[in-house]
Amino acid sequence: MTFTIRLDAQPTRFLRDADLALQRRVRAKIEQLKDDPVPHHARRVQGFTEKVFRVRVGDYRMLYEVRFAAQEILIAAIEKRSRAYD
Repeated sequence: MTFTIRLDAQPTRFLRDADLALQRRVRAKIEQLKDDPVPHHARRVQGFTEKVFRVRVGDYRMLYEVRFAAQEILIAAIEKRSRAYD
């Protein structure tokens, strides 16, 4: 089962402004999520009403919501670890 990926405005800006190497790493992680939306290294983020998960991409954290009924993943934020949970 393959999931559709949607990006909010912040991740879209992040990818536009990031250097090429970081863009490739983030896009590779997004591609992996299409086939495995909750990999074993993903962690649930507390404090949200929805089920929000995070995955690590180097020093960055990608926060996303999985909508199983719609087979969709919404990438909500990509931030440095120190700012990701604010």
